[in-house]
Amino acid sequence: MRCPSCGSLDTQVKDSRPTEDSAVIRRRRVCLSCNFRFTTFERVQLRELTVIKRNGRRVPFDRDKLMRSVQVALRKRAVEPERIEQMVSKIVRELESMGENEVTSETIGEAVMQHLREIDDVAYVRFASVYRNFREAKDFRAALDELRGEDDEVPVRK
Repeated sequence: MRCPSCGSLDTQVKDSRPTEDSAVIRRRRVCLSCNFRFTTFERVQLRELTVIKRNGRRVPFDRDKLMRSVQVALRKRAVEPERIEQMVSKIVRELESMGENEVTSETIGEAVMQHLREIDDVAYVRFASVYRNFREAKDFRAALDELRGEDDEVPVRK
C-alpha cells in the first residue's frame, strides 16, 4: 500500500479489525519511511463493473463516486453516516449480483433512487432532480406526486 504522505510503498499494518457489519476490514497502517499513520478499508468485490453512460461511453465503476452522489443528496439531513455506508454497500452488492460485468448508469440511478426513497424523501427529490435533469417546477411536482402515490402523508405546498 502506497503511503499517502510520502508515496513510499514500504508500509506496515499495525491493527486490523472488522467494521460493525463485518462487511469491511479496517486496517491501521504506518509508513516505515516517514512514520505517517493512515487507515485503509478492504471490501469484497464480486466482479469488476463497467458503467455504460448515457452517451455510450464505458467507464470503470467507482464506488467512491456513488458514495459522493448519495452524500450530496443527503447533505444536512438527519441520516447517520453508517446508514449511508450500508445503503451504498447494498447498492453495490445488488449491482454485482446482477450477473453482468456492464451496468447502465440508468440502472445505478434507479437503484439509488429506490434506496433513497426508503431513507429520506428530501434526498430522493434532490437526487431525482439531478439524475432526471429537472428543468421546471412541474418536474419537482411530478417527483413529489410519485412519493405521494407511495405515501399519502407527503405534504405538497401550492
